[in-house]
Amino acid sequence: MSTLNEIITFELESEHDFEHELEYNLTQKPQFSTPKIYHAKGDLSKRWYVYYSYRNPLTNKLERQQNIYGQANQYKFKEDRLALLAVYRRRLIKLLKSGYNPYNDNTDFYYSTKDNESQEGLTPSNSNKVHSNIPISPIVNDSSIPIAELKATEEPKMTLQQAFDFSLKLKEKVVAERTLKDYTGRAKKLITWVKKKHPEVVTIDQLNKKVISLFLHDVLSTTSPRNYNNFRTDFSSLMQTMEDNDIIKSNPVKKIKALKTNPQRNKTYSLTKQSEIFDYLEANDPVLLLFIKFISYNFLRPIEACRIRIKDINLEESTIQFVAKNSPLKTKRIPEILLKDLPDLSGLDGELFLFTPNQIGGTWDTTEDNKRDYFSKRYKKVVKDHFRLGTNYGLYSFRHTFITKLYRALVKDSSPHEAKSRLMLITGHSTMSALEKYLRDIDAAIADDYSHLL
Repeated sequence: MSTLNEIITFELESEHDFEHELEYNLTQKPQFSTPKIYHAKGDLSKRWYVYYSYRNPLTNKLERQQNIYGQANQYKFKEDRLALLAVYRRRLIKLLKSGYNPYNDNTDFYYSTKDNESQEGLTPSNSNKVHSNIPISPIVNDSSIPIAELKATEEPKMTLQQAFDFSLKLKEKVVAERTLKDYTGRAKKLITWVKKKHPEVVTIDQLNKKVISLFLHDVLSTTSPRNYNNFRTDFSSLMQTMEDNDIIKSNPVKKIKALKTNPQRNKTYSLTKQSEIFDYLEANDPVLLLFIKFISYNFLRPIEACRIRIKDINLEESTIQFVAKNSPLKTKRIPEILLKDLPDLSGLDGELFLFTPNQIGGTWDTTEDNKRDYFSKRYKKVVKDHFRLGTNYGLYSFRHTFITKLYRALVKDSSPHEAKSRLMLITGHSTMSALEKYLRDIDAAIADDYSHLL
């Protein structure tokens, strides 16, 4: 089928004349915007194209039309791509001025354009070069092909697998290993489900809101609202990357609402229970005790403690550096109460991990997630089973416990705002609102006795 793309790909004329007349014609409510070239700021790894908008006769609003790619992205030099797209752009301007309307049946317009070109003697032999040796495809002169409507053609649509692979490849550079693993696993489950339940959905443009919603409902029926939201968030991120790179027109997941959840948080230990656990570990598992003290006194998350290497600890300045949840590299003060419990690290290789299953300072060749899971299971076996603690008590509970203890100590001698300001420097929360929400979630602030007010 002949297309708008075919019509615009070979004629050269004065761009100045086109644009001068175009500006004159658009002084009153223009029917279309001036076509422009998208060149991705010179990035040849992305697709370049010509784009424009045309006034929708139903809404009376200018609406973005399909991009014009042509053969531009086959070329590996900026100058060649720009030269070819400049031709497409000029030809598109002329067609729009001549009456091309993407919302109409343009069959007659197409054939009249061909006839005019034939009369003007525009053939590939005298109008098929733009820059260097770049050929410009002529109109396919096949009158036997019926044309219902002229539309701008795009490059062949990517399959689901190709589109998600493309997005995951870009995500490799910007997300953590665990996040990329989640993205990959969830994308694989979606693709497998679509092939089984909706085999008619082959290319990425066919993956719409309805299909994704059906998959998410399947996830919800077998798991939980939280897992539903996690899948939804990951799909939205991957498909937003596709939209940003013009693989799809829009991200359909944006229109799918998240579900309300009731998360189960780790409970705070009582001061008595915390002391009992520390005393028990002192005698039975000193490695696990030191691991917990880094969570308790330095307010680290368990996975952050797993990342610590010997070189990250600066004993001269009493500081520690680590990769945090919300920062590529965070520095914290090591309090004296923790420094005195550290063994001698001076003779150890800086690349060794501080925490390993059997010793302080050693090699441990596994993922961060496996390390965190190992210490969680070890804590359950050594502590939770012994003290018969419920499911809401875990390693993370120590962080809650000691932040609560610190906040209540600070607020005794200062206002709540001053106490929170000092606490932010210690805990590492990035904003006051984030800290306040965290304190509310763990019930750190409890009102004084108010009997006298009743």
